[in-house]
Amino acid sequence: MKVFKFGGASVNTVDRIKNVKDIISLYTNDKLVIIISAMGKTTNALEKVVEAFYAGNKEAALQLFTVIKTQHLTTAKYLLVTHYNACYEQLNNFFTEVEWLLHDKPVREYDYYYDQVVCVGELLSTCIVSYYLNEAGVANKWIDVRDVIRTDDNFRDANIDWVYTAKKVEELSTVNSQLSTLNILLTQGFIGSTDENESTTLGREGSDYTAAVFANLLNAESQAIWKDVEGVMSADPKQFPDAQLMPELSFDEVIEMAYYGAQVIHPKTIKPLQNKGIPLHVKCFLDPSLSGTVISKKQVKHLPPVIIIKEKQVLMHLHSRDFSFVGEKPMSDLYKILGELNITPNLIQTGAVSLQLCLDDRTEKTEHLAVAVNEIFDVQVERDLSLLTIRHFNNELLVKMTNDKQVILKQQTPETVQVLYR
Repeated sequence: MKVFKFGGASVNTVDRIKNVKDIISLYTNDKLVIIISAMGKTTNALEKVVEAFYAGNKEAALQLFTVIKTQHLTTAKYLLVTHYNACYEQLNNFFTEVEWLLHDKPVREYDYYYDQVVCVGELLSTCIVSYYLNEAGVANKWIDVRDVIRTDDNFRDANIDWVYTAKKVEELSTVNSQLSTLNILLTQGFIGSTDENESTTLGREGSDYTAAVFANLLNAESQAIWKDVEGVMSADPKQFPDAQLMPELSFDEVIEMAYYGAQVIHPKTIKPLQNKGIPLHVKCFLDPSLSGTVISKKQVKHLPPVIIIKEKQVLMHLHSRDFSFVGEKPMSDLYKILGELNITPNLIQTGAVSLQLCLDDRTEKTEHLAVAVNEIFDVQVERDLSLLTIRHFNNELLVKMTNDKQVILKQQTPETVQVLYR
């Protein structure tokens, strides 16, 4: 059993979907669970739909969604002949699911509506790819992952109910199940469902995590993530053309990279694999013959500097109201608030009477946090910042990366340096 995950870039054109079919055809003797993301840029487009809807602009939301509908129907028309009508019927059911919601008025939190709308991207892409593969002779069974992965109702960053999900995954692999009659199951990444059948998402780039959940629960031989790069690089090659391929990495190293914001692997992905010693391969869908990167228990030394940049950061300055020390009680209260709001700071720096939190700028959560901590601290918020992290840094590279920046915060260990700048 192998688990494959194909990202949005691998299915964002007709030719690339055909390329996915060619890759899968190389593994006809293996049982595969295939996780597919929304087609490239679809999630961003659906986010615009949610923003318009939540702002009360129903007509704009519906118009934006019509563009997405047309794009997917056009892709299906180019790929399908005998299976088009059946595919159209299923796509139309998903369209209706969203349009029904868009005709209503928002009465719940933004994150709830985000998940109900954005989840459709994965449903549309996998529907089209599944019908195409079947028409092209690559037999597969499409499943709605919302019937398998049960989560809580922490919308936009839902937590998986592992006991329930394990039971549902086991049903897929037992005698007379889908995997006993077909070699390929195809489903969605990134999404799940509450016990009240409300759609949830697992956090951006959560398709990697979905694949790891299946790999863990199926005791897979391996997991592969197919991307548009050679493997795991030392920096984003779009920003740093001289980024180096890292052929081998340890689970520990990748967890550190993910923690600091590297986009190549979702932060939650590694633990389910590490727990069962399942190797993770990062492969290039543009050239499957390349060896890529393998991530395993093996410790790897002499790694190059790894550069990670997170944009759209906010710095929250917190100062004790009476100039008393920021001691155990206020810190305990702060961490309780962060837990209740499901916020994980990217950087924390403490002083005698103040502390500073660097966060991803998710406006609603940032505002909720500012209001909550205002009962304990004086609060100031600074936006439009960038956070640079360098693993295995050297001083020459650090100077080069920051010499024209206004540095606001800096934290450094022997292995890692972080700099917040504008």
